[in-house]
Amino acid sequence: MSLRSILIVGALVCGVTATERLVVAAGCFWSVELAYQRVPGVKSTSVGYCGGIGDNPTYEQVSRGNTMHAEAVEIVYDEKVVSARTLIDLLWQIHDPTTLNRQGGDRGTQYRSHVWYTTDAQRAAFEASKAAYEATMSSFSGAIVTKLDSAADAPYWKAEDYHQQYLQKDGQDATKGSLKPIQCYGRRGPIKKMDKAEIRRILRKEEL
Repeated sequence: MSLRSILIVGALVCGVTATERLVVAAGCFWSVELAYQRVPGVKSTSVGYCGGIGDNPTYEQVSRGNTMHAEAVEIVYDEKVVSARTLIDLLWQIHDPTTLNRQGGDRGTQYRSHVWYTTDAQRAAFEASKAAYEATMSSFSGAIVTKLDSAADAPYWKAEDYHQQYLQKDGQDATKGSLKPIQCYGRRGPIKKMDKAEIRRILRKEEL
């Protein structure tokens, strides 16, 4: 039995939840975080900066594009409740993975599409999910440009406190399973529609 298996069994015996960690980037981190806050099985989220140069970058440095960090979301989840595959399935639904260094009107490397895995199972889940999503795409959609790297090679730096759970603190719904629209920038930004069949499957386990 591997060390990881021993730790998981020990956690179960002791009544401790076995959790995994995944880091994703998909544009403005406020809306991405809120989407993952709603997923049953997600224990905690935070927003931060990943995949760049230098330690402890500030929002101002990242927003200028000087450090090459992406606005990212760290997801800690209960693997007995939600799988890495499901979390990555959701990623395709909440951003455009075919636009390089851009999401809507937000442009720059900080808004790139990127996933950092912490286990081989997550890496395999990404590849399987990507292939399944590509099979549903129109030939006019363009290619997926989402990058995949190991989190071991990319430190995650937690962002300033005022960014954490920003949209929830602004009054938007973070309830598990919520399908309410998500909107950034003081409710002046683009509206992210969440009441879609694939998202209902993920958040509410509804059949397609």
